[in-house]
Amino acid sequence: MKKDSRLSSVLHALLHMAEQDKPVTSDILAMCMKTNPVVVRRTMGLLRNAGLVTSERGHAGGWRITADQNNITLFDLHEALGEPTVFAIGNRQDSPDCLVEQAVNSALDDAFAEAEALLIERFKTVTLANLAADFAQRHATYRQQKE
Repeated sequence: MKKDSRLSSVLHALLHMAEQDKPVTSDILAMCMKTNPVVVRRTMGLLRNAGLVTSERGHAGGWRITADQNNITLFDLHEALGEPTVFAIGNRQDSPDCLVEQAVNSALDDAFAEAEALLIERFKTVTLANLAADFAQRHATYRQQKE
């Protein structure tokens, strides 16, 4: 099963945008993320609908973060992306009348629900500003090591 990497991609794009004082085009973001500008526009459109970014048309246009980075959480982004399934594993559904399958699925359903709830709670505590600060620290360390 293919993993949904849109949250990771959106965070990548937003961190690039956070470093800019001007709008960033879909073409630039697509190069940074190694994807197609159409994918960027489609995904950023979801964030625009959630009030997290805005787009500007024209020669100097592009995408800009409009919400406060201290208030944008991973959960907000997860929601804006349509709350994709967080786990790529699931239950067998081949024999719903099988008591063994029922017992296994019940145990797995409980474990998946607990793990997802824990992950969602963690998403609510991590902000875009937290990630930007982590990036800035890593970048500074990297530059010092290069000198």
